[in-house]
Amino acid sequence: MEIRILEQDKKKEAVAFLIKGAGPVFANTLRRMIVNRVPTMAIEDVEFRKNSSILYDEVIAHRLGLVPLSTDLKSYTVPAECTCKGKGCGKCRVKLILKVSGPAVVLASELKSKDPAIKPVFPKIPIAKLLKGQSLELEAFAVLGRGEEHAKWIPGHAYYKQKPVIAISEGYKNAAEIAASCPVQVYDEKNGTLSINKDNYFRCHLCNACVDVDPKHISVKEDPDEIVFVVESFGQLSCKEILLSAIDEIDARLDAFQKAFKGV
Repeated sequence: MEIRILEQDKKKEAVAFLIKGAGPVFANTLRRMIVNRVPTMAIEDVEFRKNSSILYDEVIAHRLGLVPLSTDLKSYTVPAECTCKGKGCGKCRVKLILKVSGPAVVLASELKSKDPAIKPVFPKIPIAKLLKGQSLELEAFAVLGRGEEHAKWIPGHAYYKQKPVIAISEGYKNAAEIAASCPVQVYDEKNGTLSINKDNYFRCHLCNACVDVDPKHISVKEDPDEIVFVVESFGQLSCKEILLSAIDEIDARLDAFQKAFKGV
Protein backbone atom coordinates (compact mmCIF):
# COMPACT_ATOMS: atom_id res chain seq x y z
CA MET A 1 0.00 0.00 0.00
CA GLU A 2 1.19 3.50 -0.86
CA ILE A 3 -0.09 6.71 0.72
CA ARG A 4 0.56 10.23 -0.56
CA ILE A 5 -0.73 13.47 0.95
CA LEU A 6 -2.57 15.54 -1.65
CA GLU A 7 -3.67 18.51 0.44
CA GLN A 8 -3.59 19.60 4.08
CA ASP A 9 -4.72 22.91 5.53
CA LYS A 10 -2.47 24.86 7.90
CA LYS A 11 -4.76 24.32 10.89
CA LYS A 12 -4.76 20.54 10.28
CA GLU A 13 -8.57 20.54 10.21
CA ALA A 14 -8.72 18.78 6.84
CA VAL A 15 -6.50 16.42 4.87
CA ALA A 16 -6.82 14.65 1.53
CA PHE A 17 -4.56 11.73 0.67
CA LEU A 18 -4.19 9.15 -2.06
CA ILE A 19 -4.30 5.42 -1.26
CA LYS A 20 -2.78 3.04 -3.80
CA GLY A 21 -2.87 -0.71 -3.40
CA ALA A 22 -6.05 -0.93 -1.29
CA GLY A 23 -9.61 -1.25 -2.49
CA PRO A 24 -12.93 0.31 -1.47
CA VAL A 25 -13.40 -2.32 1.27
CA PHE A 26 -10.40 -1.01 3.22
CA ALA A 27 -11.36 2.63 2.55
CA ASN A 28 -14.90 2.06 3.77
CA THR A 29 -13.65 0.21 6.86
CA LEU A 30 -11.43 3.18 7.70
CA ARG A 31 -14.33 5.58 7.12
CA ARG A 32 -16.64 3.59 9.40
CA MET A 33 -14.02 3.42 12.17
CA ILE A 34 -13.59 7.21 12.01
CA VAL A 35 -17.30 7.94 12.19
CA ASN A 36 -18.34 5.20 14.62
CA ARG A 37 -15.40 4.23 16.82
CA VAL A 38 -12.93 7.09 17.31
CA PRO A 39 -13.75 8.49 20.80
CA THR A 40 -14.09 12.21 21.54
CA MET A 41 -15.17 14.33 24.49
CA ALA A 42 -18.73 15.69 24.70
CA ILE A 43 -21.03 16.84 27.47
CA GLU A 44 -23.29 14.00 28.56
CA ASP A 45 -24.82 15.06 31.91
CA VAL A 46 -25.95 18.52 33.03
CA GLU A 47 -27.09 19.54 36.53
CA PHE A 48 -28.97 22.84 36.56
CA ARG A 49 -28.70 25.07 39.61
CA LYS A 50 -30.66 27.94 38.10
CA ASN A 51 -32.28 28.62 34.75
CA SER A 52 -34.55 31.61 34.31
CA SER A 53 -33.91 31.92 30.57
CA ILE A 54 -36.62 31.39 27.96
CA LEU A 55 -35.17 27.97 27.06
CA TYR A 56 -36.08 24.74 28.83
CA ASP A 57 -33.37 22.81 30.66
CA GLU A 58 -33.56 20.04 28.05
CA VAL A 59 -32.93 22.45 25.18
CA ILE A 60 -29.87 23.96 26.82
CA ALA A 61 -28.54 20.51 27.74
CA HIS A 62 -28.93 19.42 24.11
CA ARG A 63 -27.07 22.51 22.89
CA LEU A 64 -24.26 21.92 25.37
CA GLY A 65 -23.90 18.33 24.20
CA LEU A 66 -23.30 19.49 20.63
CA VAL A 67 -20.49 21.91 21.57
CA PRO A 68 -17.22 20.34 20.27
CA LEU A 69 -14.67 19.93 23.06
CA SER A 70 -10.92 19.50 22.63
CA THR A 71 -10.05 15.90 23.46
CA ASP A 72 -7.12 14.30 25.26
CA LEU A 73 -7.17 10.58 24.44
CA LYS A 74 -4.07 9.84 26.55
CA SER A 75 -5.51 11.12 29.84
CA TYR A 76 -9.07 9.80 29.65
CA THR A 77 -10.87 6.56 28.91
CA VAL A 78 -14.39 5.60 27.90
CA PRO A 79 -16.58 5.22 31.06
CA ALA A 80 -17.52 1.62 30.23
CA GLU A 81 -13.81 0.71 30.09
CA CYS A 82 -12.78 2.73 33.18
CA THR A 83 -11.82 1.21 36.52
CA CYS A 84 -14.80 2.98 38.11
CA LYS A 85 -17.06 0.96 35.79
CA GLY A 86 -18.86 4.06 34.53
CA LYS A 87 -19.73 5.58 37.90
CA GLY A 88 -17.72 8.70 37.08
CA CYS A 89 -14.19 9.58 38.16
CA GLY A 90 -11.31 11.80 37.17
CA LYS A 91 -10.13 9.24 34.62
CA CYS A 92 -13.31 9.22 32.56
CA ARG A 93 -15.10 12.54 32.99
CA VAL A 94 -14.48 16.28 33.34
CA LYS A 95 -16.60 18.90 35.08
CA LEU A 96 -17.41 22.20 33.38
CA ILE A 97 -19.14 25.05 35.22
CA LEU A 98 -21.27 27.81 33.70
CA LYS A 99 -22.59 30.81 35.62
CA VAL A 100 -23.90 33.86 33.74
CA SER A 101 -26.34 36.67 34.55
CA GLY A 102 -28.17 38.80 31.97
CA PRO A 103 -28.39 40.80 29.95
CA ALA A 104 -25.94 38.71 27.95
CA VAL A 105 -25.51 36.21 25.14
CA VAL A 106 -24.16 33.06 26.76
CA LEU A 107 -21.29 31.71 24.66
CA ALA A 108 -19.41 28.44 24.84
CA SER A 109 -16.42 30.36 26.20
CA GLU A 110 -18.38 30.79 29.47
CA LEU A 111 -17.90 27.08 30.16
CA LYS A 112 -15.08 26.85 32.70
CA SER A 113 -13.42 23.45 32.62
CA LYS A 114 -11.61 21.80 35.52
CA ASP A 115 -9.09 20.53 32.96
CA PRO A 116 -7.52 23.18 30.68
CA ALA A 117 -7.00 20.50 28.02
CA ILE A 118 -10.76 20.00 27.71
CA LYS A 119 -12.48 23.17 26.51
CA PRO A 120 -14.83 24.35 23.73
CA VAL A 121 -13.14 24.28 20.33
CA PHE A 122 -15.22 27.20 19.08
CA PRO A 123 -15.64 29.70 21.96
CA LYS A 124 -18.20 31.87 20.16
CA ILE A 125 -20.90 29.20 19.83
CA PRO A 126 -24.10 30.76 21.30
CA ILE A 127 -25.90 28.72 23.96
CA ALA A 128 -28.66 31.06 25.16
CA LYS A 129 -29.67 34.70 25.36
CA LEU A 130 -30.40 36.18 28.76
CA LEU A 131 -32.43 39.32 29.40
CA LYS A 132 -32.06 41.62 32.38
CA GLY A 133 -32.81 39.74 35.58
CA GLN A 134 -32.35 36.29 33.97
CA SER A 135 -29.51 33.94 34.87
CA LEU A 136 -28.13 30.53 34.00
CA GLU A 137 -26.10 28.40 36.39
CA LEU A 138 -25.16 24.75 35.85
CA GLU A 139 -22.58 22.01 36.15
CA ALA A 140 -21.87 19.87 33.10
CA PHE A 141 -19.93 16.62 32.87
CA ALA A 142 -18.08 15.66 29.68
CA VAL A 143 -17.12 12.07 28.93
CA LEU A 144 -15.48 10.14 26.13
CA GLY A 145 -17.92 8.52 23.76
CA ARG A 146 -18.20 7.14 20.24
CA GLY A 147 -20.24 8.12 17.23
CA GLU A 148 -22.07 4.80 17.23
CA GLU A 149 -23.69 5.93 20.50
CA HIS A 150 -24.58 9.50 19.49
CA ALA A 151 -23.66 11.91 16.70
CA LYS A 152 -22.21 14.41 19.19
CA TRP A 153 -19.17 12.13 19.59
CA ILE A 154 -18.36 11.92 15.86
CA PRO A 155 -14.86 13.42 15.38
CA GLY A 156 -15.28 14.58 11.82
CA HIS A 157 -16.45 14.03 8.29
CA ALA A 158 -14.78 11.23 6.30
CA TYR A 159 -15.39 10.18 2.72
CA TYR A 160 -13.59 8.63 -0.23
CA LYS A 161 -13.86 8.23 -3.98
CA GLN A 162 -11.94 6.56 -6.79
CA LYS A 163 -9.17 8.73 -8.19
CA PRO A 164 -10.48 10.70 -11.20
CA VAL A 165 -8.79 10.17 -14.56
CA ILE A 166 -9.41 13.12 -16.86
CA ALA A 167 -8.46 13.14 -20.54
CA ILE A 168 -8.60 16.03 -23.00
CA SER A 169 -8.39 15.23 -26.70
CA GLU A 170 -7.53 17.69 -29.45
CA GLY A 171 -10.19 19.47 -31.43
CA TYR A 172 -12.21 21.23 -28.70
CA LYS A 173 -13.39 24.78 -29.45
CA ASN A 174 -15.10 25.79 -26.20
CA ALA A 175 -12.29 25.77 -23.63
CA ALA A 176 -13.73 28.63 -21.56
CA GLU A 177 -17.15 26.97 -21.32
CA ILE A 178 -15.63 23.64 -20.31
CA ALA A 179 -13.48 25.25 -17.60
CA ALA A 180 -16.43 27.29 -16.27
CA SER A 181 -18.65 24.19 -16.04
CA CYS A 182 -16.43 22.55 -13.39
CA PRO A 183 -17.68 23.39 -9.85
CA VAL A 184 -14.31 22.57 -8.25
CA GLN A 185 -12.07 24.34 -10.81
CA VAL A 186 -10.22 21.30 -12.13
CA TYR A 187 -9.43 23.03 -15.43
CA ASP A 188 -7.31 26.03 -16.35
CA GLU A 189 -8.10 28.01 -19.50
CA LYS A 190 -5.77 30.49 -21.15
CA ASN A 191 -6.13 31.98 -24.64
CA GLY A 192 -8.50 29.21 -25.69
CA THR A 193 -6.22 26.43 -24.43
CA LEU A 194 -7.55 23.99 -21.85
CA SER A 195 -5.35 22.24 -19.28
CA ILE A 196 -5.81 20.27 -16.05
CA ASN A 197 -4.90 21.97 -12.78
CA LYS A 198 -2.52 19.46 -11.16
CA ASP A 199 -3.25 20.82 -7.69
CA ASN A 200 -7.03 20.51 -8.04
CA TYR A 201 -7.59 17.43 -10.19
CA PHE A 202 -8.23 15.17 -7.18
CA ARG A 203 -11.11 17.43 -6.13
CA CYS A 204 -13.09 16.23 -9.14
CA HIS A 205 -16.18 14.46 -7.80
CA LEU A 206 -17.03 12.84 -11.12
CA CYS A 207 -20.12 14.96 -11.78
CA ASN A 208 -19.38 14.91 -15.54
CA ALA A 209 -20.53 18.51 -16.02
CA CYS A 210 -17.52 19.06 -18.30
CA VAL A 211 -18.38 15.94 -20.29
CA ASP A 212 -21.90 17.24 -20.82
CA VAL A 213 -20.44 20.39 -22.40
CA ASP A 214 -18.17 18.50 -24.82
CA PRO A 215 -18.53 14.69 -24.70
CA LYS A 216 -16.37 14.24 -27.81
CA HIS A 217 -13.22 15.76 -26.38
CA ILE A 218 -13.54 15.39 -22.59
CA SER A 219 -13.43 12.07 -20.76
CA VAL A 220 -13.75 11.50 -17.00
CA LYS A 221 -13.31 8.01 -15.57
CA GLU A 222 -12.46 6.32 -12.27
CA ASP A 223 -9.11 4.72 -11.51
CA PRO A 224 -9.95 1.32 -9.92
CA ASP A 225 -6.52 1.03 -8.26
CA GLU A 226 -6.31 4.41 -6.47
CA ILE A 227 -8.59 6.06 -3.91
CA VAL A 228 -8.80 9.66 -2.76
CA PHE A 229 -9.63 9.77 0.96
CA VAL A 230 -10.67 12.98 2.71
CA VAL A 231 -10.96 13.67 6.45
CA GLU A 232 -12.42 16.93 7.82
CA SER A 233 -12.11 17.30 11.59
CA PHE A 234 -14.85 18.92 13.69
CA GLY A 235 -12.08 20.22 15.97
CA GLN A 236 -11.99 17.77 18.88
CA LEU A 237 -8.96 15.97 17.42
CA SER A 238 -6.49 16.71 14.62
CA CYS A 239 -6.85 14.72 11.40
CA LYS A 240 -3.68 12.79 12.26
CA GLU A 241 -5.08 11.82 15.68
CA ILE A 242 -8.37 10.75 14.09
CA LEU A 243 -6.67 8.53 11.51
CA LEU A 244 -4.23 6.94 13.97
CA SER A 245 -7.04 6.25 16.44
CA ALA A 246 -9.15 4.69 13.67
CA ILE A 247 -6.25 2.43 12.67
CA ASP A 248 -5.82 1.36 16.31
CA GLU A 249 -9.52 0.45 16.38
CA ILE A 250 -9.11 -1.66 13.24
CA ASP A 251 -6.08 -3.45 14.73
CA ALA A 252 -7.95 -4.12 17.99
CA ARG A 253 -10.89 -5.65 16.15
CA LEU A 254 -8.63 -7.83 14.00
CA ASP A 255 -6.80 -9.05 17.13
CA ALA A 256 -10.14 -9.90 18.78
CA PHE A 257 -11.24 -11.73 15.63
CA GLN A 258 -7.99 -13.72 15.57
CA LYS A 259 -8.34 -14.72 19.22
CA ALA A 260 -11.92 -15.81 18.69
CA PHE A 261 -10.87 -18.25 15.96
CA LYS A 262 -7.86 -19.75 17.71
CA GLY A 263 -10.02 -22.32 19.44
CA VAL A 264 -12.08 -23.20 16.35
